[in-house]
Amino acid sequence: MIRAAITGVASYVPEKILTNFDLEKLVDTNDEWIVSRTGIRERHVAADGEASSDMSVQAVNKLLLETGTKAEEIDAIIVATVTPDMLFPSTAALIQHKIGATKAWGYDLSGACSGFLFALKSGGSLIQTGHKKVIVVGVDTMSSILDYTDRNTCILFGDGAGAVLLEPTEDENYGIIDDLLFIDGSGADALHMKAGGSRKPATHATIDAREHYIWQDGKSVFKRASTDMAEVSAAILKKNNFNSEDVAIFIPHQANKRIIDMAARKAGFRDEQVLINIDKYGNTTAATLPLGLDEVVKEKRIKDGDLVLLAAFGAGYTWGSILLRYGPGKKG
Repeated sequence: MIRAAITGVASYVPEKILTNFDLEKLVDTNDEWIVSRTGIRERHVAADGEASSDMSVQAVNKLLLETGTKAEEIDAIIVATVTPDMLFPSTAALIQHKIGATKAWGYDLSGACSGFLFALKSGGSLIQTGHKKVIVVGVDTMSSILDYTDRNTCILFGDGAGAVLLEPTEDENYGIIDDLLFIDGSGADALHMKAGGSRKPATHATIDAREHYIWQDGKSVFKRASTDMAEVSAAILKKNNFNSEDVAIFIPHQANKRIIDMAARKAGFRDEQVLINIDKYGNTTAATLPLGLDEVVKEKRIKDGDLVLLAAFGAGYTWGSILLRYGPGKKG
């Protein structure tokens, strides 16, 4: 059976750093309050004019270089984002043009914080049906939709991009093993952007009402995220006859340190098995999981063949988990 193996990963975050102390000058908050409730100390913010495609290209070019891959070898590009450069054309098309991937097709998908999981599943399916090299990108320029007068949301998010290369393998010790992915539209009222879509197009009134920014019911999201992310992580392990001790690294979505801690504890992971980098990046939405994967690979916290568990929860609601063994294995 052909599996999709992650044969490389790279990431990019903007140079500008916005600390909690910087935010103290913008809204009624302070470093101690932010750290104690979220675990975030700083986040990276895109430069003026720096968009999601620009950050993606930085990550993808690193990926191509590190894996010795030529842009014209890429068959498809899938981009998970809720902050595309524009509604159309797709960010995937902009990336394809900028890197010179002349033989690639591709598309964007919107899964919020679970977007990278959904894109990874999609890319894996393309590999299983004959594609040889697929790039999956998770990217968000959250600063472009943040209200920096709203202390409940502006402290949470940062900008960044991550990308993986998927290739086929016949080696059962490598590749994507399984996925459990879900959506529940009843959660739409708890986390959304009120205006800017077809239901409520942009007008002077929507702009004056500050409806083109993220809005969140934090308590509702916290309750669902900590429960659902833990349950789906435990479920995928049980389904595939693994337990938490078999996992080399658990990479959960980085929305709130308390959510991460609760999910990890409920799923049975020890502290040293869990990646936590929310203190450095905040919540980068679709970029969070590839940023985390790149970090553990570059720091050699995992080796080829190690079992990796990815999990996320986001707006929609969306949530899920993917279980994989990292590395190239024997190519199909």
